[in-house]
Amino acid sequence: MRLAVPLVRKAATSASASGPATTTTSLKVGDALRSGRRRFTEADVAAYAAVSGDRNPVHLDDAFARGAGGFARGRVVHGMLAASLFPALIASRFPGAVYASQSLRFAAPVYVGDEAAAEVRALNIKSAGGRHIVKFATKCFASGHEDDEGALAIDGEAMVFLPTLQLSSDSIAE
Repeated sequence: MRLAVPLVRKAATSASASGPATTTTSLKVGDALRSGRRRFTEADVAAYAAVSGDRNPVHLDDAFARGAGGFARGRVVHGMLAASLFPALIASRFPGAVYASQSLRFAAPVYVGDEAAAEVRALNIKSAGGRHIVKFATKCFASGHEDDEGALAIDGEAMVFLPTLQLSSDSIAE
């Protein structure tokens, strides 16, 4: 007999291979979270292509990317791979976070070998039926150099359920 696993669990702080997890239990409109920098490697792109089935040569073939693809610096990271920084950042701070939607605008390419960092900012927080729904502005900045803050590569908005969020009365939008 299999037991059902609850969909929502209590917040816990744990360590992972990428370092210690930091959980946040409170949030108010205007608060921003920023990830550390992450370098996207050839191995990352190859693994994403294998899992997703997206084998577009602009991601896998440098000559094609530079030529017909029109990308002067060569191969580009899959847009959805770079955008995966958003849910990773949110879930690292709010365990049990569930994405409802995400809009994306790809402003500039993220090239293989670039470093990228995600930033999310709370735009709106609603509480309905004991569930907290947060609208975040999402931005990804990419840089080819460690000392460069990076250019805007992706922006958009996300709607996320945060079951571990604790609200104060001044956090909730009417």
